[in-house]
Amino acid sequence: MRPVNSKSLGRRDSSGQGFLAIEKGSLLFAEQRTPGPTIGVIGLGTIGSGIATNVHAAGLPLVVCDIRPEATRRHADYAAVAVSPFDLARESDIVVVAVVNDEQVRSVLSGPEGALAAGAPGTTVVVVSTVTSACVAAIGAEARALGVPIVDCGVSGGPSAAASGNLVCMCGGDPEVIAALAPLFESIGSVTVTMGPFGTGLAAKLARNLAQYGGWLAAHEAQVLAESAGIELAKLAEVVRASDAQSGGQATLMFRQTVAPFTPADDQGLVRAMQDAADIARKDLRAALALADELDVELPLAAMAEAHCGEIFGVGVPPTE
Repeated sequence: MRPVNSKSLGRRDSSGQGFLAIEKGSLLFAEQRTPGPTIGVIGLGTIGSGIATNVHAAGLPLVVCDIRPEATRRHADYAAVAVSPFDLARESDIVVVAVVNDEQVRSVLSGPEGALAAGAPGTTVVVVSTVTSACVAAIGAEARALGVPIVDCGVSGGPSAAASGNLVCMCGGDPEVIAALAPLFESIGSVTVTMGPFGTGLAAKLARNLAQYGGWLAAHEAQVLAESAGIELAKLAEVVRASDAQSGGQATLMFRQTVAPFTPADDQGLVRAMQDAADIARKDLRAALALADELDVELPLAAMAEAHCGEIFGVGVPPTE
């Protein structure tokens, strides 16, 4: 673990073995006291705060930074509070960036006052913010130019998973670098998957979000239809949850290695089963669209799903009727 800079964050205690931070109640342990890497967390919103809490619960030394004093005060009893991203990075082995958008990511990482400029040999940056691919590429290029290892890590599960230490972590970067981050991921997540090279962590998170938000749009359309038919929405929600528990929900069809159509080389029994499923889905969607016409409601997503059933199930476009 890197020794704490007593000038920037605090002073040695009377034993000479640790450092008492100037921020009230904060304590950073030196090598002789606490094993494991020092984790710095920049951004203490619902995700960052949960990450910081679980890093502390795992017994890892913690440094936090946020522009809002009230956010850092929540962790000041057990974390050192850095006055800037630059100072945090000087004291951290792993820097977790959990801010909101592109502008904030660039602000805390980039330039002479950013965390990347302060990173010492051995410091790794982990970006968990959901931002644009252009932002990730730019930060990655800057990190490589400075020789700072960097991982983009999409996280899923929301505030409740962050609070409970059960985030799903989708990592992009050097596999050896990601493997060395095990103490962090073991403290904050229930599942960690290396998706591929740098940039694929964000791409996986965006794809995961697409499934989520697309599913919510489908749920909205389902509620529009049900409400128009005089069905209590709470009852619809009850049966959807129960049936999803049986069928597997959105992930049911996510078992193949490609979204390309099946070929003659594929298991023809599976192909026939998928064709039958596409035919049933098309029939059901057409029935839903017919009911929508009777009730004078529009279901654009249902119409789109009906038109693309063959592609959804991997059996191609149906013949023109």
